[in-house]
Parts: sequence; C-alpha cells; structure tokens
Amino acid sequence: MVPAMLHRPCVLNAGCPSRDLLSRIGDKWTALIFRCLARRTLRYNELQREVSGISQKMLTQTLRALEHDGLVTRKVYPVIPPMVEYSLTPLGRTLVRPLHAICHWAEHHLPKIEAHRRECRRAAAPKRRPA
Repeated sequence: MVPAMLHRPCVLNAGCPSRDLLSRIGDKWTALIFRCLARRTLRYNELQREVSGISQKMLTQTLRALEHDGLVTRKVYPVIPPMVEYSLTPLGRTLVRPLHAICHWAEHHLPKIEAHRRECRRAAAPKRRPA
C-alpha cells in the first residue's frame, strides 16, 4: 500500500517530487520523443532518425526515464538481432496534447522571439563613438 501524501503536490514547493516530474516533461527531448511516439510505435533507430540531433546516449537516457515514470513502454522481441519498440502508455498519452501545444507555440512564435532576441542584442551592443 502506498502511503498518502500529507500535502497536496505543488511544483512551487522546493521539496515536492512534482518538480522532478516537471523537469522531465519540460525537457526538449521528452517533447520531441512524445511528438514522434504520439503518431505511432517506433523502433529505437526509427526514433533516433526522427528526433534529429539527439545523441544515442541522450535518447537512451530519456527513454529509460520515461519508461521508469510509466509514460513510455518498451517491448523487446526475442529475435536476433534484438528488436525493441517504444510506445506511449495510456498515462503518457495524457501528455500528448499539452506537449503538442508547447511545440506548436514554439514553432508559431519563433519569428517574434528571434526578432526580440536580435533587438536585445542590438540594445546591449556597445555604442560606437564617431571618429
């Protein structure tokens, strides 16, 4: 039997375990992996190809952590060479819509963010004195 929490979880509380979870689901690799797995079950190499730029080490670490949290399931087939497939669990599927919304927001607002960054760099650049 799991003991009940004494207090309601709150990510603003420094000692709350929900912060770990927020860190995991707020990670860019998690969002990208979820975007791929939301469409279909994928083998490891397919997932690595779809998530451009992710290293083998980072993909492995992220998938293990997501599996540990119950968000992703890993199925190993007893063949040679071994075949492994990854898919979202029902709990993981509850995150698809929120993470998709964050990805869409990033894509949609990127031009405004980039313009603001350029403006900030210009404002921070040292002023040239006339010669």
